[in-house]
Amino acid sequence: MKREVWNAAGWGLLVTFILAALIIVGSRNLAHFDAALVAYTFAVLFATFGLAYRYAMWLQRPPTAIYWKRGWQVFFNQRYLAGNVVDWFRRVLEDIAFNRFIFARDRLRGLAHMLIMWGCLLAVAITFPLVFGWLHFESAPAGLEQYRVHFFGFPTFTFAVDSLLAFFAFHGLVWASFLVIAGVMLAMRRRMREEGAAALQLFTEDFLPLILLFSVSLTGLMLTASYTWMKGYAYDFIAILHAITVIGTFLWLPFGKFFHIFQRPAQLGVRFYKDIGRREEAAKCRRCGQPFTSRMHVEDLIAVEQALGYQYELPDSQVAHYQWICPPCRRAAVALAQGRLWQSQGGAVVNGREPYLPSTPSYVNPGPGEGPLGEEDAHNFHP
Repeated sequence: MKREVWNAAGWGLLVTFILAALIIVGSRNLAHFDAALVAYTFAVLFATFGLAYRYAMWLQRPPTAIYWKRGWQVFFNQRYLAGNVVDWFRRVLEDIAFNRFIFARDRLRGLAHMLIMWGCLLAVAITFPLVFGWLHFESAPAGLEQYRVHFFGFPTFTFAVDSLLAFFAFHGLVWASFLVIAGVMLAMRRRMREEGAAALQLFTEDFLPLILLFSVSLTGLMLTASYTWMKGYAYDFIAILHAITVIGTFLWLPFGKFFHIFQRPAQLGVRFYKDIGRREEAAKCRRCGQPFTSRMHVEDLIAVEQALGYQYELPDSQVAHYQWICPPCRRAAVALAQGRLWQSQGGAVVNGREPYLPSTPSYVNPGPGEGPLGEEDAHNFHP
């Protein structure tokens, strides 16, 4: 096997063993571990290995590796460290907590993503500590009407069984299921009604994640309905069905679309990379002299292409490498090359008339802010 595979497997085993050790320590040598939940635990351990393995493989890819390395370097740059820390908190709040970048595309899409995200986070925050034995409840010495919360075996605080806190805490998975189901319905609506989404969607990447989330949430609500209003009717069957949906989701977690959940925080480094690149020395086009990106970006891109085996060097030219040419000049170079080829062949005779030569190409979007472009793309267009 390749060295990258061995490295990824090593990281996967290491992270899995750390989690297993935390389960043993946090449950006080399995004293507070519920044996009925052992299938959930092994499913989570399998998902942990798969996620760590895939994440390590992803970080070893040349483009990701250079962004990962440069992201940390620019973040801890002493000249910008204070501002980077402030920007980090702001971006975590805006991009991750409130999904600003998705709301910018479409409000309903952003709302669907936010409902699913917060529903899943709430469910994970409740379920994992309980399954691993990190969190358990005992009757307080003051009386049976009081519960004491133990975390990692240490007593923390007490609350009344019939209090508002108890009501919300013991039904936390119900609220999480409501959030997830609402988000899934909005996402399904988009998948079925928007032509653009329907033209590109795949079952395994777009529908299967929604079906899994919906099935987990629905069977969880069925359990609550069974023991609350139906005196436990069909509880055993529903519990097995719920276990199948949850375990299936965990087993599929490292291989499908949910992997982007773990990729997204690392992509914050790309934002810092671009910010510092705009402040540092700019790369100027070696054909027209216009600045078009950061020098750091061009040099890193050349290194990544060489690592991937792509050769775009121009040894007989002052340009030296194709990446030192700005996007407008690349398009102009293609047009000029086609025009010279046309002229060398004497043009084309159409209906017995003189050879036809194409007109000089012009930019559709000649300046920043003109045309349907984002801010970054708009700056790549200049007269």
